[in-house]
Amino acid sequence: MVLFGLAWGSFLNVVIYRLPLGLNLAHPPSACPACGTPIKPWDNIPVLSYVFLRGKCRKCGKGISIRYVLVEMLTPALLVVLHRQYGLTPHFFAAALFTSALIALAFIDFDHKILPDKITFPIAGLGFAYSFFRPDLTPLQALLGAAAGGGVLLLLYGGYYLVRKKEGLGLGDVTMMVMAGVFLGWGKALLTIILASFAGALVGLAVMAARKKDLQFALPFGSFLAPAAFVALVWGDRLIAAYLRLYPGH
Repeated sequence: MVLFGLAWGSFLNVVIYRLPLGLNLAHPPSACPACGTPIKPWDNIPVLSYVFLRGKCRKCGKGISIRYVLVEMLTPALLVVLHRQYGLTPHFFAAALFTSALIALAFIDFDHKILPDKITFPIAGLGFAYSFFRPDLTPLQALLGAAAGGGVLLLLYGGYYLVRKKEGLGLGDVTMMVMAGVFLGWGKALLTIILASFAGALVGLAVMAARKKDLQFALPFGSFLAPAAFVALVWGDRLIAAYLRLYPGH
């Protein structure tokens, strides 16, 4: 599982780098972003090559983003969590695909402030198709999840625009939550938004304090929605149950 996760994480790095630039995912072979030198197979071993080369291109010596090794380490770690949670079942593979989309979207949004429809739309479609075979989520519940996740953010988008005459959220955040809602259902979709909003607010306050910025700066909300959606996927039922035990009247 770990070896597969490392290799899959390397592929996700290709998606994260190339998809926003409109580049082909298969060709040409991987190359140094700085000098364009093709990367040899022995310099493209996940994590190990980065460590041995000290995070630099062998040819030009320019630094290579730490993001590459972070994705290569994060991917197998999350796949191991999913495997422990679901075993080697069909739901594991569906959850792994959903999680892979979350990883790609989180880093693309962080780098480019966009959430590509080429990821969110297909995964949403596959998630809805999967709902016809799931024992825990019906197609109607998947649609309600999409409506809840996307609808809440769409209302926030519209309300902010009416008041401030500019976008506070991107529509990519809306489509990302449609994707998440289809897979998670309405309860965990709302939990995702709550967790992401709380984390985003904390980070925003920290950035304001550290850099002495005002409220007029943008954080990539998709980079908060992605980890929140993973938490909701794996531990959402327990978090919601714990909340209902604390506040049984809700």
